[in-house]
Amino acid sequence: MKKIYLIILYSVCTLVAVGQDLPTGKTAADSAYVRNDFVQAIELYEALLQQEGESADVYYNLGNSYYKTDNVAKAVLNYERALLLNPGSEDIRFNLELARSKTVDKVTPRSEIFLTMWMRSLAETMSERAWAQMGIVLFIVALLSLSLYLFARRVLWKKTGFAVAVVAVACTVVANVCASQQKDALLQRNEAIVMSPSVTVRSTPNEGGTELFILHEGRKVSVKDRTMKEWVEISLEDGNTGWVPVGVIEII
Repeated sequence: MKKIYLIILYSVCTLVAVGQDLPTGKTAADSAYVRNDFVQAIELYEALLQQEGESADVYYNLGNSYYKTDNVAKAVLNYERALLLNPGSEDIRFNLELARSKTVDKVTPRSEIFLTMWMRSLAETMSERAWAQMGIVLFIVALLSLSLYLFARRVLWKKTGFAVAVVAVACTVVANVCASQQKDALLQRNEAIVMSPSVTVRSTPNEGGTELFILHEGRKVSVKDRTMKEWVEISLEDGNTGWVPVGVIEII
């Protein structure tokens, strides 16, 4: 009887040890990627996103996996999603541009006011959370500098406190504007990627509309109107607009 108990105990311990050695979650997906089993890696990364929610790292690795399987549209989509969560990542930007280079459509953006372009570029250097944290720190610096200006006895310290307070307040405003822009981008999700090999953009939301131009997979578009059930109005960086079936694009 004692031997039976020992055998059962040994079997249980063995099963537990084996279970602990089996890779799970992101570890399993990363393992599949390292083995060049990109199809399996895609399945595991997609499941991980469904179970645990959005992650810049998972989107990035998923984009790499799709790129390795020559699915450019899916690669661009997931790189864009990763960049939305981690806009300061140079690796994500590099791989995104590499994937974009394999797309067919080349669109020349309309010229913008320098200040608008500069603010958008600045906002995209960090995430919404990072900008918010910087805004808090700068606000505290502004308060401390203002205190120095109000209570310091020496004129030099007063001037220094006032100058630093002014700069800190200005930087706080910029940080909050950037945080707001990043938050809006995360919440609104008004950009999408064309997923079909090609799609005809029409002047009206029906098949009878005039054919305006053709877009191909991997092209990024802005969604202007999604009130229609089966059609969405999109626009490009060059200002061209039109309607496409809702099923041919996927929101970033």
